[in-house]
Parts: sequence; C-alpha cells; structure tokens
Amino acid sequence: MQFRPLIASVGVLAGTVVALSGPTAQGAALPTALPLSARASTTAALAADALYVAPGGTDGAAGTESAPTTLTSAISRVTAGGTIYLRGGTYTPAQTITVPQGHDGTASALTTLAAYPGESPVLNFSAQTEATTNRGLALNASYWHLDGITVEHAGDNGIFVGGSHNVIEHTVTRFNRDSGLQLSRIASDTPEDEWPSDNLVLSAESHDNADSDGEDADGFAAKLTVGPGNVFRYAVSHNNIDDGWDLYTKTDTGPIGPVTIEDSLSYGNGTLSDGTVNSNGDRNGYKLGGDDIPVDHVVRRSIAYDNGHHGFTYNRNLGTIALTDNVSIDNAERNFSFDGGTSVFRGNTSCRSDDGSNDKTIGDADSSNQFWSGTNGSRCSAYSGALGWSFASDGSLVVTFGGNRVTP
Repeated sequence: MQFRPLIASVGVLAGTVVALSGPTAQGAALPTALPLSARASTTAALAADALYVAPGGTDGAAGTESAPTTLTSAISRVTAGGTIYLRGGTYTPAQTITVPQGHDGTASALTTLAAYPGESPVLNFSAQTEATTNRGLALNASYWHLDGITVEHAGDNGIFVGGSHNVIEHTVTRFNRDSGLQLSRIASDTPEDEWPSDNLVLSAESHDNADSDGEDADGFAAKLTVGPGNVFRYAVSHNNIDDGWDLYTKTDTGPIGPVTIEDSLSYGNGTLSDGTVNSNGDRNGYKLGGDDIPVDHVVRRSIAYDNGHHGFTYNRNLGTIALTDNVSIDNAERNFSFDGGTSVFRGNTSCRSDDGSNDKTIGDADSSNQFWSGTNGSRCSAYSGALGWSFASDGSLVVTFGGNRVTP
C-alpha cells in the first residue's frame, strides 16, 4: 500500500517511520483485528447464510448474492451474530441508515456489517442537507462489527455510535458536515449507564469533514456523553475543519468516561485538503477536555503534526491525563499545551523546524520528555523530511519521515 504524503514536509531535523503498535485495551471484550486490504473486509471465507446488499438491490429481494437487497432491509432482517455484506459501488441513501437500539449481537458473536471481500462500498449521503438530524450511518445497537465501509457527505456525522461493545474497523469518514465519526448518547433522555462504552475504533481514517460555521466538524469525537472504555487505535485524522480528536466535556452533562487514544496520527487539522481554512475552528490535533472537568484520558504513542492550533491540549481538563511516548511537531501554536491539571508526561517528544511557542506542561513531567523550549532535543533528528503514512496488512499504522520508518 502506498504512503499518503502530508501537504507539507516537516523540514526539521533529517529522515526516519513510525511503526505504531500497542496492547489491546483492558476491560473491553473485543475480537482480534482483521487484516486490512484496500479498506475492505478481508474475511477469508464468506459467512454462511449472510445477507447481501448491492447498490441496485431491492427491499423485497431475498438478500442472496444473485438477488441482493437494500441495506435498511438487511439490517431489519439480520439476526444476532449474523453477517451483512455490502457489495462495492456507491450507494445514495437520502435518509439516515440506523441500526436500532436493542438490535444487538452478542459478546461471543458480533453482528457484522462488512464490505464484501476485496470490494469498497461507499455510502454517499449528498442528498441530505446540513442538519443535526441528518446523520449518515447511526449504530445505536451493541455488539456490532462495521468493517471496510466509507461514509461521506452526510448532513451531520458520517458514522454515529450510540451503542456499546462495537468494533468500527477500516472505515473512512469524509466530507461530512459534522464530525466524521462520533460517539455520544443516542438521545437527551438516555441514562448515563447507557452512554456508549467499550467501543473500539480501529485502523480508521477521517478527513475533510466540515460544517458551515467551521466550529464542530472534527475527525473523531468521543465527547459530551460517552461512558468508559472507548478506544481509538491505529486511527488517522487529517484535514478536518475543526479538531483531529475532540473529547470535549461541558458542565451541563458532566464528566465522560476516560478515552484511550493510541498508536494514532493527527495532522493538518484546521485546513481542508483544498486549502480552506475557517478561523472559527479550534484546529487542534488532540483536544482532550473542556469546562474544567477532570477526566483521566490516556494518550500514548501518537503523533500530532502541522495542526492549526495546538498539537496536544488539555483544553481545561483538570484531571490526570496520561501522555506517554507521543510526538508533536510543528503545530501552529504549542506542540503540548497543558496550563492546568495534574497530567503525567513520560517519554514525549516535541520538535520544530523553526521558532515557535514553548510547550506548557503543568503536571508531572520528568526528564524522559524532550519538550520544546527554543531548541530541539536529540530525538528530533528522527522526525524530519516529508511525513507519509499507510496501514500495514495487519491493520497497524505505519508512519514515515523522510521515507524512513520511525517510532515515537
């Protein structure tokens, strides 16, 4: 698979990729990741009794390979632990496609909605207008596995996750008019013990999501109303109008469950791929809080590069965020911005190709870190040249600087 170049090169320092890999999240009963092939499901053998969906399918069709049905019909018919295959091509639904609450798989047998092996289905919601009710694919059930699907041009979130114990893998969310992939409660009256928990977002990409006011469309968001145990791993967020990741909390809804982000990459956020910038956006790589509410998130082995504001920011999260072995390079303001709280910093690296704002790291920061205070530390020599990235065959994220593979 070819590497994806960044719009700009690091220009610091001179050549090395990052092979990002990490342990399975604790506390979440999640299956082993499937290998990645052209962002499509790579299931070795077709599941027996699967339902088949194709762009030309009809509601009343049998759902076989020769007589495919529609996605909404297949969702209504699939049983717990069953499989729906989406054939390649572009689908053009005008309304949100919802996997309803209670239509669950099981802990031992997730219900699967996957690209047909070797094919790339695209759900294009261009018929929707921009509105908070116009999401693309809403996963409100639990114990489902989404694999190999692209969702674009929705009037709000591309993929919305309100259920728990789901795996969202090999997805692409792009050109949506709110955050590309968001985890939040299903409705305003959803009790806190039913907020989405223990979801895994794996080997996913989210880019060029933009709302009209430029303040809300992030790449990935787990904010406002999420429970514990949600994990992002091997995920790439780039060129979204607002933040790469948004873990915002507000006083009205109180703290969210701690989120883990690991082995991931956030770059170019605040500027779309076509060069569009909206100054209203926050434009951070990883925005980790809000409203002085303490939440003990975990961010490790992840990279922030060339974002329009800060690379990693506490954003008024006064908790103990654990930041370990992260790298932050050439973000427009600070690479690390933590003006309060009791966060713990270990093994982090901050680099610049030119002058820039000094890092601020209130909390527990020992000598294992190399923060920016006017000069680059010795580790910065590994992070120079143009940045590229790809997913390896096992779904892990590979990052290069100057064509050389590096690790944070």
